[in-house]
Amino acid sequence: MITALTLTDFRSYAAARLEPDRAITVLHGANGAGKTNVLEALSLFTPGRGLRGATAPEMGRREPGERSGRAWAVAAVLTVDGDEVRLGTGVQSAGGARRTVRIDGETAPPGRLLDWLRPVWATPEQDRLFSDARAERLKFFDRLVFAADPDHAAHVAAYEKALRERLRLLVDGAEGRAADPLWLDALESRLGQSGAAAALARAGARRDLQTAIDARGDRPFPQADLGLTGEAETMAAEGADAEAIAASIREGLSRSRARDAAAGRSLFGPHRSDLTALHREKNRPAAEGSSGEQKALVLNLVLAQLNRLTGSLLIPDAAKPRAGTPLLLLDEAPAHLDAARRAALFDEVEALGLQAFMTGTEPELFAPLRGRAGFIRVEGGALIPET
Repeated sequence: MITALTLTDFRSYAAARLEPDRAITVLHGANGAGKTNVLEALSLFTPGRGLRGATAPEMGRREPGERSGRAWAVAAVLTVDGDEVRLGTGVQSAGGARRTVRIDGETAPPGRLLDWLRPVWATPEQDRLFSDARAERLKFFDRLVFAADPDHAAHVAAYEKALRERLRLLVDGAEGRAADPLWLDALESRLGQSGAAAALARAGARRDLQTAIDARGDRPFPQADLGLTGEAETMAAEGADAEAIAASIREGLSRSRARDAAAGRSLFGPHRSDLTALHREKNRPAAEGSSGEQKALVLNLVLAQLNRLTGSLLIPDAAKPRAGTPLLLLDEAPAHLDAARRAALFDEVEALGLQAFMTGTEPELFAPLRGRAGFIRVEGGALIPET
């Protein structure tokens, strides 16, 4: 588990240190005190922009009158089988746009963080996940895929890069500068390969998550029947191989060139896919549910993800690289949950046996965890342990 977390000029913290002594840590304090900033710091121990999706310059602390964020750092001590591993990330200059990663003092690629930790989070922004924008749902789902299959992030990044290049060529062509058809063919070939890999990973993750949801039962969070829209994902779910899916993507992109050029955006491809969910008990789309119902469905999905990760990633396999330990981050978890569901959530998190960090404005909301979790009051840029 993480035994020490140090923040330096990160968000609202000039300098702060947290030393968790329980598997579950509750951070409570007034709105704006900096509780979510701690979760964001923890979420940076994985590739990407963390739970807020912020850029590196946005994370640096600013004093009144400062035009750019300061250089900042987040460091953690992770205890693994009695040994200590030191993880760190941050930027080295004010307004720095690229964060670096260090493991035991040595610079490392961000992907190496996954050897040690795999953060999974739920935030208030996801309370209406199923009725919000499709792109945000797909991003959320891709993060779940990525936690178990690190290669998925590389496939999605390669796809998005090639998609931007293709659209630039098409738009230039629509403005009178002829697009090179051979270069378009090459880009669409790359899009087919990376798109097929992403679609296969998504279809496999949906299947595994559905199995985990079904195995959990309704206890007491509602179950969802998950679906994926998108031609490539449908083909993958039906057993098509990567070559067939890639060919379908290439052909579809080729057919849509004129339409995409006119629209100024790409209207076909796996980036247009979507995650759907049916509230099983009520037999209606999750998008029609209240914020409380959608939050409960998302929490069940997150718990299913953790069940999936602990069941597959933590089994030693000499043929595979080391798989990082899941880390649960729940921002404002008690909001919109009744007392029974709050207590059930706490019981399930404890039963998982993983390290978890939760936030909330009122410590009373976490009363069932007294004696079972460490409580930290967040106030004035300080993290104050409570006894």
